Amino acid sequence: MNIKAVASARESACEVRFGQVGLVQLRVRTCDAQAIHDELSARIAAAPQLFDRAAACLDLSALEQQPDEAAARILLDAVRRAGLLPVGLAFDGTEAMNDLARALDLPVLTQFRAQSRTKPSLEASQPMAVVPPAAAPVIEPSLPALMQHQPVRSGQRIYARNRDLVVTTVVGAGAEVMADGCVHVYGALRGRAMAGARGEITARVFCQAFHAELISIAGVFKVFETIPAELVGKPVQARLDGDDLRLELIGK
Repeated sequence: MNIKAVASARESACEVRFGQVGLVQLRVRTCDAQAIHDELSARIAAAPQLFDRAAACLDLSALEQQPDEAAARILLDAVRRAGLLPVGLAFDGTEAMNDLARALDLPVLTQFRAQSRTKPSLEASQPMAVVPPAAAPVIEPSLPALMQHQPVRSGQRIYARNRDLVVTTVVGAGAEVMADGCVHVYGALRGRAMAGARGEITARVFCQAFHAELISIAGVFKVFETIPAELVGKPVQARLDGDDLRLELIGK
């Protein structure tokens, strides 16, 4: 037998890894599937490069009662038809949720915890969308900042876990920079920047030349189409003021 063939046969058929995965968290507030479809379709149409065929975790905690399997399948179908791809349900700590997830053949994502009804997430009836990447316990950034000295190009993702991220060059269109702390970009920001990725509401985004496709802090986000024209190309900081994401000129 060929030695190379024997060696190849002994190699693992697959490789399993756990890593940082970007998911949309969709908090539905109604079982009206058509209303959800229509609103999601409008939002995705406004920023198709960000949300079309994006993986989504459904948070059902805002509903008066958990839907049964048939109703949940109708909701999932509405989300798929709008352009998102449901991949799991947000963990709410109940056995009923586990049973529903099993019936739907979906995982319960414990990293994405169902939220209380007093704090909005990406809600299908709210004009301002909020997409928390992960509601895991917040860990204050304590490590030295992660330094990125090379351009971050389209398709690349840089993640600073438990610390700030400092990019000393540019972030290209289609690239993504993310930190549990603050994000500093000492150049043009043309891609996506997400600070407070694990829920730190005091985190901020700073950049020298603002052209961002998306800015997010602790899950609250704005896309380029909604950003004031007078801020384009300027030194800008983004911060949270309550549930409002504010964009301001640096030094003003």
